[in-house]
Amino acid sequence: MSEMRAARYDRYGPPEVLYEGTLPKPVAGPGEVLVRVHATSVNGGELSGRAGKLKLVTGRRFPKGTGVDIAGEIAEVGSSVRHLAVGDRVWGAMPHLRFGAAAEYVAVRPRQLSYAPESIDLVRAAALPGVGTTAITALRDKIGLMGGERLLVRGAAGGVGSVAVQLGHALGAHVTALAGAKALDLVRELGADEAHDYRTTGPAAIGPFDAVLDTVGTELGAYRGLLAPGGRMVAIAFDTDRPLSSLGSMLLSTVHGARRMRFFTGNPLHQLFADLAAYVENGAIRPVVDTVHPLSGIAKAHRALEAGGVRGKHVIQVK
Repeated sequence: MSEMRAARYDRYGPPEVLYEGTLPKPVAGPGEVLVRVHATSVNGGELSGRAGKLKLVTGRRFPKGTGVDIAGEIAEVGSSVRHLAVGDRVWGAMPHLRFGAAAEYVAVRPRQLSYAPESIDLVRAAALPGVGTTAITALRDKIGLMGGERLLVRGAAGGVGSVAVQLGHALGAHVTALAGAKALDLVRELGADEAHDYRTTGPAAIGPFDAVLDTVGTELGAYRGLLAPGGRMVAIAFDTDRPLSSLGSMLLSTVHGARRMRFFTGNPLHQLFADLAAYVENGAIRPVVDTVHPLSGIAKAHRALEAGGVRGKHVIQVK
């Protein structure tokens, strides 16, 4: 059996536990395709997984892989797969809470993929699958954002935030962005009508809003208080230092009050990736890449994302 390169770790811990190792190359089952991965990118969930914050789900069997986003080409097609062929350019993500895309090959079901947009290369495309489908789900499906509404994006220069600013603008909303001072130029370029430094502009200085997308997870009650009557808020993160109180306030607000908060973890499938590709092809969304790292630089990429101050995504080029 041939082997492939893959990012691995043998214990939970800091970014330094990650290394480039080898494992057997997977084979596509009857209902699967084998994707030759050109690139993946680093998301917050992978940092939590590597650090052991998800160990109740991920377990204690090692070594483990990392990476969720997939951008590559079909290398092998299972016997019962009909609509994909060897050589097709695809993008998508691993199934929910299953990591391992930071590898030369992954075997997945076609429902986890769609055709990748032709207008961007696969390395840049890897910055979008997870964060792009999250932004679409949050703003279009959960919030139901409409033209003319006032949208606040908190964490606007990060992975999800940078897409949400673009999508909010494309949907016709008035977009207010909270980001670090060094990224205010970026979020304005992406379509923000207003951009504020989160260090000097707190919730007391802004609002009200019809919609809030929170990618940070702290002070959720204060930002929920910025909602106008009938406003909607989606939080895609919670405070890992105070998980019970953070989640408790979110769960209560989904049941009570005129200013509703919605919390979700994504598990995007084919149609969402296809919708994201359409937004890219019509120019509404573009990938925002902070740095491209080699597979051997996986620990450096995790360390950089943990340090904060990112402008878009850290991409891992595999091919």
